[in-house]
Amino acid sequence: MKIFIKNLVLTMFSAGILFSCETTELDLTSDPNAVSPDQASADFYLNRIQEEFARFNNAIGTNGAEVTRMEYMGTRLYQQAYSPASQDFEWSVAYSSMLTDIAAMNELATEDNFRRHIGIGQVIKAFTAVTLVDFYGDVPYSEAIGGIENLNPSVDGGAAIYSAALSLLDEAIANFTATDNAAEPSNDYYYAGDWDNWVKLANSLKLKIYAQSRLVDSGAVAAFNAIITNGNYMTSVSEDFQFTWGTNVVNPDSRHPNYVTNYTPQGANTYMSNWMMNYMDNSKVDNGVGIYEGSDPRIRYYYYRQSETTPGASDSDGPNQQTLSCSVEPAPAHYVAGNFTFCSLPNGYWGRDHGDDDGTPPDGQIRTTYGVYPAGGEFDDSTYEAVDLGSGAGGAGILPIFLAQTVDFLRAEIAFVSNDLAGARTHLTNGIQKSIDKTVAFGPLDAGADLSLAPTQDDIDDYIAEVQAIYDAAAGNDKLNLIAKEFLVATFGNGIDGYNFYRRTGYPNDLQPNLEPDPGLFIRSFLYPAVFANNNSSVTQKTNVTQKVFWDNNPDAGFPLSN
Repeated sequence: MKIFIKNLVLTMFSAGILFSCETTELDLTSDPNAVSPDQASADFYLNRIQEEFARFNNAIGTNGAEVTRMEYMGTRLYQQAYSPASQDFEWSVAYSSMLTDIAAMNELATEDNFRRHIGIGQVIKAFTAVTLVDFYGDVPYSEAIGGIENLNPSVDGGAAIYSAALSLLDEAIANFTATDNAAEPSNDYYYAGDWDNWVKLANSLKLKIYAQSRLVDSGAVAAFNAIITNGNYMTSVSEDFQFTWGTNVVNPDSRHPNYVTNYTPQGANTYMSNWMMNYMDNSKVDNGVGIYEGSDPRIRYYYYRQSETTPGASDSDGPNQQTLSCSVEPAPAHYVAGNFTFCSLPNGYWGRDHGDDDGTPPDGQIRTTYGVYPAGGEFDDSTYEAVDLGSGAGGAGILPIFLAQTVDFLRAEIAFVSNDLAGARTHLTNGIQKSIDKTVAFGPLDAGADLSLAPTQDDIDDYIAEVQAIYDAAAGNDKLNLIAKEFLVATFGNGIDGYNFYRRTGYPNDLQPNLEPDPGLFIRSFLYPAVFANNNSSVTQKTNVTQKVFWDNNPDAGFPLSN
């Protein structure tokens, strides 16, 4: 019998919870062996919770990335793009596994006074609860893990869950700084026992909560700025909150999920976003400023090209109906009117447009795929060879969950809406610099790559100078539009914060639109997962995807502008 939110039973132990406690190598991200209840320990639970949290973020972050054009979305109508059943994995991992395991761990950790274990669980629970609100709206919280006494937990309001998350983060800080902790966790996959970094993360997540609720909370900006004044938040790439994947292929497969899907003998299985690749490839040329004529320094790390040209592009031999059917089709009228890129990009960046639902031709070994950052694939050194199992970094990438650069972009947003335009420019610059520094450090992970094509310091300096020049020349909300686009690029690998930013601000306002001229209103929240809506008598499935989360007080229709 499946365990749905309808019948979340607090089990003493979840199947497969045992991890090796003799190493912190993440080649062991799960264990196929089940453990009986009398073998359960707080360490075993915490190992599993940390891995569950990574997989939850990877799945739900992909949804956010697809609707904001960071990744490719292959459905023309927003109402039909994500069925309730397609959200079951995220929901089940959150409720049936992660939150249940946290509750079970806390019983053992409280008895033994393992305060660090409890603190990590509180941060993960707070982040998960907030993210569930951001994607689904009102969700179960106070009754969610109640055992057999309540098989149909009611939902809590999003604002109440946000408030509870802030309290959890304060409690976590107290646990991280406590002097009476009885024992450290055997494995801390995120900060390796650096409790100062855990405290900085907790404060940074409070910044995230205040930034996201600023439209409906008059005190949110002041609370945000108070944390900044205190100074104990993430400011360095070394403090980034990320999960590191391994290279193990089987028993268990510990590689980055995007590597697993795309680095196969048959080639890649996922299409890259034409909007994102186009923006990063010579994205700053036709802007009237004329300083920088190269591509984004991160593009060879984000994307790996298996082909030198794309059918139908200006530098190709012409269209090819078999490998890229849209290359023989005219651009839709709304693409022509808005001067949006359609179908084919130059320089071999072979992806798909937003909402393209065409069938899949035999192009697995020629389309563009994920690179060395963050998926642990290949650095693009213009060899244009097909990817294969084990090539590049072997999947030893990361899942960027919440980064120091994200704090910079949130600060840029808060500064902009507070009319501190100079401050917004500084924070924008800092966020881009951190993102580039983090990205280029991944090049050596691909031991076989020719890194002579890696960006030089001059390339990086020129790019940042160009962004600054565009910002200076922009008027009004065009500055915010630039911040938004650079934010999406910087957070590549996890679309949670980009999706929130897009609904909160309405920017970028010039994203490539859906191929369908009338795709329906944008997804303001996702439909409830089927395992919840079909099995809980206290809830009714949403009628559409236009229901807004509590912090979204923007117009119901026509927002965001890029649809």
